[in-house]
Amino acid sequence: MSTRPPLMWKAFLVFLGPMMASNILQGLSGTINNVYLGQMLGVGAMASVSAFFPVMFFFISFVIGLGAGASVLIGQAWGAQEPDRVKAIAGTALSVGLLAGLAVAVFGGTFTGRLLTLLGTPADILPGATAYARVMLIAMPGLFVFLLVTSMMRGVGDTLTPLLALLLSTAVGLVVTPALIRGWGGLPQMGVASGAWGAVLSFTVALVWLAWYLRRKGHALAPDARFLHHMKIDRAILGKVLRIGLPTGMQMVIVSLAEVAVLFLVNRFGSEATAAYGAVNQIVAYVQFPAISIAITASILGAHAIGAGHATRLGTIARTAIMLNLLVTGGLVLLAYLFSRSIIGLFITSAPVIETAQTLLHIMLWSTVIFGMSAAISGVMRASGSVLVPTAISITAILAIEVPVAWLLSRYIGLNGIWVAYPVAFTAMLAMQTAYYRLVWQHKPVRRL
Repeated sequence: MSTRPPLMWKAFLVFLGPMMASNILQGLSGTINNVYLGQMLGVGAMASVSAFFPVMFFFISFVIGLGAGASVLIGQAWGAQEPDRVKAIAGTALSVGLLAGLAVAVFGGTFTGRLLTLLGTPADILPGATAYARVMLIAMPGLFVFLLVTSMMRGVGDTLTPLLALLLSTAVGLVVTPALIRGWGGLPQMGVASGAWGAVLSFTVALVWLAWYLRRKGHALAPDARFLHHMKIDRAILGKVLRIGLPTGMQMVIVSLAEVAVLFLVNRFGSEATAAYGAVNQIVAYVQFPAISIAITASILGAHAIGAGHATRLGTIARTAIMLNLLVTGGLVLLAYLFSRSIIGLFITSAPVIETAQTLLHIMLWSTVIFGMSAAISGVMRASGSVLVPTAISITAILAIEVPVAWLLSRYIGLNGIWVAYPVAFTAMLAMQTAYYRLVWQHKPVRRL
């Protein structure tokens, strides 16, 4: 790969296009469920699902970190043309992910109601939230595997296959969820839990298809005899995966805990505020998908460059990622501002809740561009295995800035003050990441892990 900007842009776009579509589809499966629930069952159903969102995010934080660590190592091994090591890394990551998923299924599924009660979930939505959450928690082993497989395929430069799997998953969800809500075709009416059952069936079908498709194509991560031989925990590999994955997972845990704290603050304003929170989160997630996709692309391309012995390309990768974030994420932010009322109306039918959600969205949406720039910089550093300081910076911005500001401003200016905390935290995060990148990381030697 040349360091000339036009070729770097081309490499980014070829990799980024399918991955960004995949991330959008991954979110779309959840969004479709929420639209069905909100439109067919009402605001209470939407609030029930929203109450579980931070809990689910907390439980999948570890697997997100595990996938990030495995993807960097796989990317470096793929760049060095070592396919057997790719399988060994993937086998170790999947084995750990399965064990973690089983633990969540047992303990999370057992204590679902108590967990949501501790979060201060409003009493009028607690039964629906519990029914939805219990199904999702018990299904975590399968979800963990699905998330890991699609993440690790990006490490070998494959962003098209995850896109195909997610297209299938989304199509299944489109059909199954409303059928379960209404009881069509002789199916039982599942109420709020319909969304959870639809999601479970969706990723299960996609996983079965992936196993067949990868074997048929002779993919580097196909579940063949060589891969199954590596389906065990290699301690040396796990140590390197966790060196990157644990800080990344810890960052995700801190983000999820911060969201739990924010949700606790939001819940004090009633179930309508909880529903508005859920709608805003859905929209912000879609705007953040390009930013997150660009950061992942920067990390994978950086890992490939390091594995191939071309670490000098990292600066060009970082600059290209930042410029793409300004163009793509910035463009989506503009569109979301222009059509905010119509978009929120997809999730919520209550006029007062729509007004609340629109105000909250307008307060913080612009700051996702700032978030994307920070994520791009930390993604490049992560490709070299440098994760501790970038992660510490992100955690500091969340714990020491976002949560305290949200708590303080909610006391003085109400619900709106909670959302002011996001741009404050993202701006501080970008300033600190940039300072570390320029003053420290750029002066350190870069070596393959």
